[in-house]
Amino acid sequence: MAKKNVNEMSFLDHLEELRWHLIRIIIAIVAIGGIAFVSSKFIFDQIIFAPLEMTFPTYSFLCDTANFINIETTFCNDEIPLILQNRTMAGQFSADIWTAVLGGFILAFPYIIFELWRFISPAMHEDERKYSRGFIAISSLLFFLGVLFGYYIICPLSINFLANYNISAKVDNQIDISSYIGLVRASVLASGLIFELPIIIYFLTKVGLVTPEFLRKYRKYALVVVLILSAIITPPDIASQIIVAIPILILYQISIYISKLVIRSQRKKAQHLA
Repeated sequence: MAKKNVNEMSFLDHLEELRWHLIRIIIAIVAIGGIAFVSSKFIFDQIIFAPLEMTFPTYSFLCDTANFINIETTFCNDEIPLILQNRTMAGQFSADIWTAVLGGFILAFPYIIFELWRFISPAMHEDERKYSRGFIAISSLLFFLGVLFGYYIICPLSINFLANYNISAKVDNQIDISSYIGLVRASVLASGLIFELPIIIYFLTKVGLVTPEFLRKYRKYALVVVLILSAIITPPDIASQIIVAIPILILYQISIYISKLVIRSQRKKAQHLA
């Protein structure tokens, strides 16, 4: 059966079309997640638990930096004072399953974006659809950069600070595995989604909800929001918050420029049609 034109499709037809896109997305996540599940030993030992070792690249870099400016830091310790434990029967199995799902989502992200673009692109003009490959590539690149930022910056900063923070020498940090993996998962996923800010601003500008003037006007408020967000997802020390805030502010500035380009393109199109 030939595919209906988007203008001929009813609301239920759109829902049916969306359902099949979502099914294909789920299949991709499950398939890649299955591969991740089979490779769980490597993923946990070499990736998830890597920030627990003081040989982690972030710790080495920060330790060298601290030695260079001659200050004491926990980044030069021999080990992180933290012991992981599992206190429920299905704890390790659940951790394995959810980590595989997260891995499937991260690795399948370009395909997820591709499927979502296939759903919305029929409602766009031909000159807009021709940029689909660039959109998929840029959004995927931003997401992966965010994931790497969360893994190499937010995770080690948070783990090192929280593991070395103690209210008394009588208290040992014996952390449940779900708590640790939850921190890693939230840091990585939140960073990946935050780095999609330019893409979000692009679409908000296209539909007229955001303008460059609006973004510039509320830049100082955005700065406050960024600092609050940095304080939430990082340890409560100024250095960590600044490290996290800087790339978010850069993304905000890029978003203003993108919004400006979209408005300029729309004005040129309107002039051409006039």
